[in-house]
Amino acid sequence: MFDHVTIRVTDRARSEDLFTTILAPLGIDISYSTHAFAEWQDFSLTEADAQHPVTHGLHLAFAAPSRAQVDAFWQAGLDAGAPDDGAPGPRPQYREDYYGAFLRDPDGNSIEAVHHGDLPRHGVIDHLWMRVADVGAAAAFYKVIAPAARLEARVDSPDRATFGPAGGAGGSFTLVPGSPPTANVHLAFGGDEAAVRRFYADATAAGYRPNGPPGERPQYHAGYYAAYVLDPDGHNIEVVDHHRG
Repeated sequence: MFDHVTIRVTDRARSEDLFTTILAPLGIDISYSTHAFAEWQDFSLTEADAQHPVTHGLHLAFAAPSRAQVDAFWQAGLDAGAPDDGAPGPRPQYREDYYGAFLRDPDGNSIEAVHHGDLPRHGVIDHLWMRVADVGAAAAFYKVIAPAARLEARVDSPDRATFGPAGGAGGSFTLVPGSPPTANVHLAFGGDEAAVRRFYADATAAGYRPNGPPGERPQYHAGYYAAYVLDPDGHNIEVVDHHRG
């Protein structure tokens, strides 16, 4: 679904310790850590600064291989001092076999572990939810970039829009109305060089704000080719080709 999702945090050491603790019971180990950011496969965090404010108002759910691991995630969070946001248990309002548990991270974001029968085959993020100022306006942006980002609309209504990977594989993100809206989330989708260029061209032609034209970003690694556009709520959206050349 995602190449990566990045959040900005108030206290990197505190947040990194918490995520390391709660993701370990899910079999998710830290995959990369530098002075700039910490990464767990397709999820990463970095410290906020004056130019890049902290992420808030986000709901982020991680895939759990079993119900027992959902329970362990929740207990590990409580033991580490994370606020409870919903004890482990079935949530049939989402789907018949949905089993989840919820915590709050140090910046107040809702963090979930979930087990169900359609977990994503790649990556550790099952889904995320973002509150937006205008569902229709936000959904229109993601429809414009859908061909390049390999997305498809799964739900499209005035009060909810859900997008998932084209082809029907597991994983999704959902836009819902809310105030204050979710702020300062970075979403990146994978593609080839042509997809990077199409994403930027389609989005900017439709009037969305550019945030970095197609080009090499060697500060990340050799062959990293990406472009960036801001969605209607100001989130930094990227399509990236990791293996250009």
